[in-house]
Amino acid sequence: MNPPKLAIVVPCYNEELCIKNTAEKLSEVIAYLLDKKKISRDSFIYFVDDGSVDKTWNIISSLHAQNRQIKGQRFLRNFGNQKAILAGLEAANRFNCDCAVSIDADLQQDEWTIEKFLDKYQKGYDVVCGIRNNRKTDTFFKKFTALCFYKMMNFLGANIPVNHSDFRLINRRALNILNMYNERYLFLRGFFYDVGLKTAYVNFDVKQRYAGKSKFNLFNLSGLALNGITSYSVVPLRLVSLLGFTMTIVATILGTIAVCNKIFFANFQHDWVIDLILSCFFGGIELFCLGSIGEYIGQIFLEVKGRPRYITDVELK
Repeated sequence: MNPPKLAIVVPCYNEELCIKNTAEKLSEVIAYLLDKKKISRDSFIYFVDDGSVDKTWNIISSLHAQNRQIKGQRFLRNFGNQKAILAGLEAANRFNCDCAVSIDADLQQDEWTIEKFLDKYQKGYDVVCGIRNNRKTDTFFKKFTALCFYKMMNFLGANIPVNHSDFRLINRRALNILNMYNERYLFLRGFFYDVGLKTAYVNFDVKQRYAGKSKFNLFNLSGLALNGITSYSVVPLRLVSLLGFTMTIVATILGTIAVCNKIFFANFQHDWVIDLILSCFFGGIELFCLGSIGEYIGQIFLEVKGRPRYITDVELK
């Protein structure tokens, strides 16, 4: 069996402080894998600049001029991390790669784990997912919200392993299947489990960032979570229906009690505080239900317009 052609996809946004170090580290990994004959000589690193406003793209262009093993593309504007990963995987498919690995630009994910990914690939796995051993580098808030996200996704039926990230290897078969999906807001962590491809898992340790700060904030993570929920589960809509049915029963019971009190207890006085609390309670439930439905309608609205996932400004081949 000939060594596979590998593409290492690196999404990046405003990473001027660490992008050169990242390129050097990944080049070392490629050189090591070449020496061990685990990949072919036309393997490469593919940076996807997600509309950075610093010197990230200038550094990538300079690295490309020095080393043709480094390729990449730049978005016209910021489209988001998931779109950047998708662009890199689609490029790997265009370049006829046998497999592709996506990894964050800060290299907190251990780049040497790629060798273990390739070992699993050689055993016939379509997808090899990286699982964090721990979250020591995260704050308590991020640990808590991440755990809640995975628990919620699994409750809703997405079946995503805890501490799974976008650090994974996918083979040619998976790349071809991915190319068949035209969703504009494809949730990659859910996609690879929904398709049913043969999947393996590899644990890795998380490192401290080389430089700079993470570009993922609470807003980004909340958007990712909502996208994942609305893309791969209709359970929230069913819960809304169940909640509506339950509230109907509750309202019927309360109405019956009120009528009985009026008939049998003529002097019964309603407590306006209780009325206010019930009004706020039911009003809050209605707004929550409308918001849940609105999220799904919003997803439909964004998908039916059929706009491109991203727009490439420049590509280095």
